[in-house]
Amino acid sequence: MPIPAVPEFTALPVGKREDGDGYELRLFGTQVLVVGATGSGKGSVIWSVVRSLAAGVTSGLVQIWGLDPKGGMELGMGAPMFTRFARKDYTAMCELIEEAATVAKDRAGKLYGRTRQHTPTPDEPLIVLVIDELANLTAYLTDRQLKDRIKAALSILLSQGRAVGVHVVAAIQDPRKEVLPFRDLFPTRIGLRLAEAAQVDPVLGEGMRDRGALCDRIPQSLPGVGFVVIDGDPTPMRVRFSYLTDDEIRDMAQTYGRLRVIDGEILDGAA
Repeated sequence: MPIPAVPEFTALPVGKREDGDGYELRLFGTQVLVVGATGSGKGSVIWSVVRSLAAGVTSGLVQIWGLDPKGGMELGMGAPMFTRFARKDYTAMCELIEEAATVAKDRAGKLYGRTRQHTPTPDEPLIVLVIDELANLTAYLTDRQLKDRIKAALSILLSQGRAVGVHVVAAIQDPRKEVLPFRDLFPTRIGLRLAEAAQVDPVLGEGMRDRGALCDRIPQSLPGVGFVVIDGDPTPMRVRFSYLTDDEIRDMAQTYGRLRVIDGEILDGAA
């Protein structure tokens, strides 16, 4: 997809609908959850969103903070796109999420009585927290104290961040409730290929499979195809998210990237 010169946060071009028209994702006022089995194309969704925001990263209107608990396997090649990036230090990941939650609370205090929706500026940019494989932080992490801190900060972020310009785009493989206890706090849910029919409704909402969200019937040959459900809209939409090759991700990162902090360490020359 072409990169917009100025991101339109209510309509980010990320793919195509099954009728051939473009699909534009609304980021303002929402948090985004991406669920899919291994190889279902979660990376396509993540990089489609990042690409649509790229010009905003360069201008300073957007900051993307990346967390890749798998050591950088998915997000590492595009690390310069992230103002802050954590890939191996779980304490740094926790602190990054807590900082995002603090920003959300501070902005809420400033905007109280003035407006119901934050307007991004270079001084107070839109912050998008991109998390690949969220379960590594919310379920599989063995440090209980750290895991509890992450859950507490995420709960604040997901419930308070969307109106104040602090958003989450999180991907996960395991759709079970015990793995992601606050999935109901994501108003926008994207179901890619799932292993079983019984997994669809818990991910997308009651009755969504009967309404056409046949995530369990998406073939392995169609990664990046999924169904998008938005709170308040009873109709799932089938979407093919754009695909970026490794070289295209690296080129984008080199052209638009502004990496400043990695695993809590400020890079040499970073402001």
